[in-house]
Amino acid sequence: MMAIHIHPLERKWLFVIAVIILLTWVVQLYYALNKSTHPPSNVEVIDSVRLHLNDGIGGGEFAETNLGVKRDKNGQLRVTMVAARYSFYPQEIVLPLGESITFRFASFDVLHGLHVPFSNLNSMVVPGYISEVTTEFTREGEFPILCNEYCGTAHAFMYGKIKIVAKEKFKL
Repeated sequence: MMAIHIHPLERKWLFVIAVIILLTWVVQLYYALNKSTHPPSNVEVIDSVRLHLNDGIGGGEFAETNLGVKRDKNGQLRVTMVAARYSFYPQEIVLPLGESITFRFASFDVLHGLHVPFSNLNSMVVPGYISEVTTEFTREGEFPILCNEYCGTAHAFMYGKIKIVAKEKFKL
């Protein structure tokens, strides 16, 4: 059996690569455990073609009259949104500061992404599935909602806005 010789410089680079991989795992673990950043775990399917219909077969929940901010039966704030070429519906949302909010998104047509800068709200919106994310905003102000998945020629114009106000100024 012949002994394998690894040049000292190659050995150093193997060590550097191993350290980089290890650091990447540590960063991912840190954010998963401390910042509640993790892949979505609920998988709900929906018929994207009937999404806007309130007929019991389609979305119902995603019918135009049901979109926006509402409280569920437990008092939890819930935002129901639809991403469709080339906009988010509703386009503007007002939410209270420091309250847990569940976002539910569905796509009417193609793959979209929903990203709110300076927050941990970032999700893919896949046709045929409902995306759900729960978050809390920690500062007041206006935040843009951006599509971060290329969805067609007017992708750059796809946006919305979230306005965060003090709890005492928030009205449903």
